[in-house]
Amino acid sequence: MTTILEVEDLRTHFDTLDGTVRAVDGVSFSLARGETLGIVGESGCGKSVTALSILRLIPPETGRIASGSIRFEGEELTTLSEEEMKRLRGHRISMIFQEPMTSLNPVLTVGTQIAENVVRHRGVSKKAARDRACEMLDLVRIADPRRRLDEYPHQLSGGMRQRVMIGMALSCDPQVLIADEPTTALDVTIQAQILDLMLDLKEKTGTAIMLITHDLGVIAETAQRVVVMYAGRKAEEAPVEALFDNPLHPYTRGLMRAIPRLDVDAEEGGRRPRLQEIPGLVPRLTQPIVGCAFAARCELATDRCRTTAPPIVDAGGGHTVACWETGL
Repeated sequence: MTTILEVEDLRTHFDTLDGTVRAVDGVSFSLARGETLGIVGESGCGKSVTALSILRLIPPETGRIASGSIRFEGEELTTLSEEEMKRLRGHRISMIFQEPMTSLNPVLTVGTQIAENVVRHRGVSKKAARDRACEMLDLVRIADPRRRLDEYPHQLSGGMRQRVMIGMALSCDPQVLIADEPTTALDVTIQAQILDLMLDLKEKTGTAIMLITHDLGVIAETAQRVVVMYAGRKAEEAPVEALFDNPLHPYTRGLMRAIPRLDVDAEEGGRRPRLQEIPGLVPRLTQPIVGCAFAARCELATDRCRTTAPPIVDAGGGHTVACWETGL
């Protein structure tokens, strides 16, 4: 498959009263046309900041892309002007944000908000843009789309607002769709519907998807490849099947052990075994991390892990890992 998006050694920093937060610390990955790439990790690992960096949405008052490269179809995004980025956002690269209620404008109807994006990037008339908005609501399976165009975000359920966000993101046929926790705060039934919808739309439109989540179950159902992040760094990357069959990084293994398992027999008395948590705390990102970022929480850590950062090692078959103790 042809690569459409490449991120290389990305470092994004935020200046705070406590010091510089290294939210993304040397992350590299690529996304192919028509592929779904999962970005997974616990809260605060840098997933969302990576997405915001790609779209150059880091607030300049507090944050910056310190170094690294972001190439979209071979074009370097870090050197584009703000006007050039505005022409790109919502058109060739779109994003579904975590919480639609705070991402949608509460004083504008959903039809107006979708049509506004279409007018801006396609230069069509307001009537044509409204027709496109209706078409998008129908595409994301909202019943009676013509009537829903004139409703406000607060009049819709959480699942419907998320569908509106997806419709808005896809309204200009983007080549890349970044979905940042698109099923957060939705019940499991609606979550399944949203994920099915995204995959169905990907098949119809050929859009590449970068899916950000903390839920490995979602990754297993939707992605072809997955990047595991920890403390702003990439810990492991692999095809989904390889990651679940043979996780190599101790952090990835810890995440796997924390997943509820219905195939595990209950203990005597009918109680299921306690899920295994990962002990310890995430390191403070305001301090330079010496060695492996996971060393303080890792049962396999040695002196070398605490003093020297492990390189990314190729385990074969597209499986890479940053760990001294994998035996590679």
